[in-house]
Amino acid sequence: MKTLTQSPTDPDFVQDPYPFYDAARAAGKLGYWQDYKMVAAFGHDAVHMLLRDRRFGREIPAEMATEGPAHLAPFLQVEAHSLLDAEPPRHTRLRKLVLRAFTSREIKALAPGLETLCHDLIDAFPKDAPFDLLTAYCTQVPVIAICRLLGVPEDMAPKLLDWSHKMVAMYQASKTIETEHAAAKASEEFIAFLTNYVDERRKTPGDDLITRLIQAEEDGESLSTDELIGTCILLLNAGHEATVHSLGNGVKTMLEQGWSPEWLAPEGISGLVEEILRYDPPLHMFTRYAYEEVEMLGHTFQRGDLVALMLAAANRDPEALARADQFDPTRPPKVNKSFGGGLHFCVGAPLARLEMEIALPILFARCPELKLAEAPQYSNSYHFHGLTRLWVQQS
Repeated sequence: MKTLTQSPTDPDFVQDPYPFYDAARAAGKLGYWQDYKMVAAFGHDAVHMLLRDRRFGREIPAEMATEGPAHLAPFLQVEAHSLLDAEPPRHTRLRKLVLRAFTSREIKALAPGLETLCHDLIDAFPKDAPFDLLTAYCTQVPVIAICRLLGVPEDMAPKLLDWSHKMVAMYQASKTIETEHAAAKASEEFIAFLTNYVDERRKTPGDDLITRLIQAEEDGESLSTDELIGTCILLLNAGHEATVHSLGNGVKTMLEQGWSPEWLAPEGISGLVEEILRYDPPLHMFTRYAYEEVEMLGHTFQRGDLVALMLAAANRDPEALARADQFDPTRPPKVNKSFGGGLHFCVGAPLARLEMEIALPILFARCPELKLAEAPQYSNSYHFHGLTRLWVQQS
């Protein structure tokens, strides 16, 4: 296995990690990423296999678990009850309960309101001056959708965004001790807000996800308050961060490459969304622990070993997809690991797809002359991959 060296905070890598992925894939099925001190899978077949192999999982092996530093206690409390880091049987129970409340019918019911929201946001765009589309549109659509889904007041959106940004920063390679303290404070405030809100909904049920999560029951079991709060925070943090940058990265790519109205037609929009998610996804790395000794692809994993699943690299594997380095929304959707796979396939994927399928056609129908006002720059937030801003103008 080849040892690979690449700082995840290197400015050139942050702006374009794909050449490194190409070189890593060419070197072998697996590589040892020295900077992360773990084995990484860059090829599509290897990532696909690891996502589904139950000998690997998200939950840390019991003998490796530690309490963590005291200053991170509120953040770790949320993590401890997150569906994202659970494995069966706990994951099975949590996911069943969440899916009883987070139904396709409830997601589809958001569509008319999202269409109106998109038009309202576009009505407020500056007509004769450059502006940041990321702030004015790409961020607003998913965070307001989550507010409406949860049933929290929409005027809470800025505060929810602030908490989300500070918590999600914990997964970035550039995090510092200041990042940790900010994440802990945000977690504490978020928990307090949701605890009060859940108490309100227990007394006065509403037509919202929090009420449905409270009422969800499977084999006589329901979500604890900690699990309910962890689920709500996960839906906001994962859903917001991913969809904001999926929209931003997608609009950037479309404007750079020249978009076609065919892509945005009803028969083409799902293909466009899948290609955006494949070509430049918002999440590039996801990790798994080995739960036993496993020999795979010429390497022997020991229990407790971490392996990095390079989702964005898998999406551009030329062995799995012809012209994988080219953006082509007309191709049949075949290769896309952006939502993960196996039992941890993203529970919010239908909502993310719906938001994009609504927001993109409305944006380009209303703003057909939209163009970049400056070269977009990606933020130093790996293993996420999203823009700092998307400066555009309408004429």
